[in-house]
Amino acid sequence: MTKKLSSCASGGIWRLSSAPFVPEFEKRWSRYARPVGDSWRVDETYIKVKGQWVYLYRAVDKAGRTVDFLLSKRRDVAAAKRFFSRATKQHGAPRVITLDGYAASHRAVTNLKAAGTLPRRVRIRSCKYLNNVVEQDHRRIKQRVRPMLGFKQFETAAVTIRGIALAEKIKKGQFNLGTLAGKPATTPETWVAVLAA
Repeated sequence: MTKKLSSCASGGIWRLSSAPFVPEFEKRWSRYARPVGDSWRVDETYIKVKGQWVYLYRAVDKAGRTVDFLLSKRRDVAAAKRFFSRATKQHGAPRVITLDGYAASHRAVTNLKAAGTLPRRVRIRSCKYLNNVVEQDHRRIKQRVRPMLGFKQFETAAVTIRGIALAEKIKKGQFNLGTLAGKPATTPETWVAVLAA
């Protein structure tokens, strides 16, 4: 299994041929993940699937480290609640969330606070200047997605974006690889070491 994963990864984890392995890549790399900050910048962008625009919810912390993302067919309160619930389950509740002016995201946070999913202490603010971090970070994803000229299936889009997001997290240094055996020096060596650990 590790040999297949290593071979697939060597060509770039966002390739369609490696899509079935992306969840396993995420699982292996997650053991080395550094914690993200407690000040999140949240925004949505768009990608095309089967000729239709769908919504990509994304969050980064104030240093630009990726927190989480969610691909959704709709941009509404339910989608925003799914996104925030998943992000907080993985990383814990943030201290502050910076949102744009879209009302559904604000309502989602209010509802999650009322339900106890988010602590009431979580502060919400809207500031275009502060959200420039996540808006600039969207470009990393768009640069990879744009040459693909859209996706044919929603599920394929979701898993491909997961691979792209993982690759970007690696580039951002969001993993502590100091404990890897053999001190790998090159990217292929690092992949092999992570997948074999």
